[in-house]
Amino acid sequence: MTAGTSKDAVKAALTTQALETPSWAYGNSGTRFKVFAQPGVPRTTREKLDDAARVHAHTGVAPTVALHIPWDKVDDYAALAAYAAERGLTLGAINANVFQDDDYKLGSVTNPDPAVRRKALDHLLECVDIMDATGSRDLKLWFSDGTSYPGQDDIRARQDRLAEALRTVYERLGDDQRMLVEYKLFEPAFYATDIPDWGTAYAHCLKLGPKAQVVVDTGHHAPGTNIEFIVATLLREDRLGGFDFNSRFYADDDLMAGAADPFQLFRIMYEVVRGGGLAGDIAFMLDQCHNIEAKIPAIIRSVMNVQEATAKALLVDADVLAEAQRNGDVLAANAALMDAYNTDVRPLLAEVREDSGLDPDPIEAYHRSGWQEQIVKDRVGGEQAGWGA
Repeated sequence: MTAGTSKDAVKAALTTQALETPSWAYGNSGTRFKVFAQPGVPRTTREKLDDAARVHAHTGVAPTVALHIPWDKVDDYAALAAYAAERGLTLGAINANVFQDDDYKLGSVTNPDPAVRRKALDHLLECVDIMDATGSRDLKLWFSDGTSYPGQDDIRARQDRLAEALRTVYERLGDDQRMLVEYKLFEPAFYATDIPDWGTAYAHCLKLGPKAQVVVDTGHHAPGTNIEFIVATLLREDRLGGFDFNSRFYADDDLMAGAADPFQLFRIMYEVVRGGGLAGDIAFMLDQCHNIEAKIPAIIRSVMNVQEATAKALLVDADVLAEAQRNGDVLAANAALMDAYNTDVRPLLAEVREDSGLDPDPIEAYHRSGWQEQIVKDRVGGEQAGWGA
């Protein structure tokens, strides 16, 4: 433990942390060139929830599950919410999909064809209807819209079309619902993505109103981007709605959170702690695609990695850091962060889990549970969930 830090206070803060797991991460997903099917993968949304319940049972901090429409489309969403509740879960963000249909080759809500724009908008409004049925708070929007060549379309006109669609959806939201607007540097648009950065997302949210918030996907930035600066700024402006945690080495790799750069994840979580984000309304979501690794253990590992980064962020001695900053002591200020980062917090998190009646090692507990062997045996036949490729 670092000097001046209350162990009890850190443990108390960690027990309030909640992470949302993505339904699609339990299915067959992965890279753009090939998706490798695995035995025991869910065939239905309910089976995805069964797997999510196992993650929550072993970690104690993953009580919500994000859905993706139409991948998780069902006939009765209220019944699906009840099914989740029976397993100790709630349904989280509803993710729209306006990128897989052939009609969206030139864009969805920014498409030059008004018929295609209407189709995309109708889907977004359908997602709000689903939120009403599931009790979900957040609508998460990511658009693959953009252009690949100069002159392909009018850049400003596309922003106008985007703003019009977002306004229509915003006005449809209920009083307790939010719109989380995601951004991505590139892919599949290579010349000008319509929402390429946090500034564009923030500008649209600012015009819409307080129910529009920015979501930060940690894999959606150019190499070397200071993501914690973005987090700090959005927190300061009260516009940070949530995270999609994953890791990247090259582009949008969708690897386990904290796998590529755990120090970056720590720096991000420090700004969350510093800005009061742990006690706020930020949605801490995972957004990952597990192509070669086992699905459920990989999600558990990501949850644990986020917990460890959070624990280290909570251990930063704020008084020592503030004094060093006031005195202009660069080395002492940096050391205050590094001392916390270099602390082995695994024993502390083991205590937190044991205090909650959980096994101190969630990965080993999962392997001993026999769940993997059981689903491989039971989930034979039918069509596995996934997006092909």
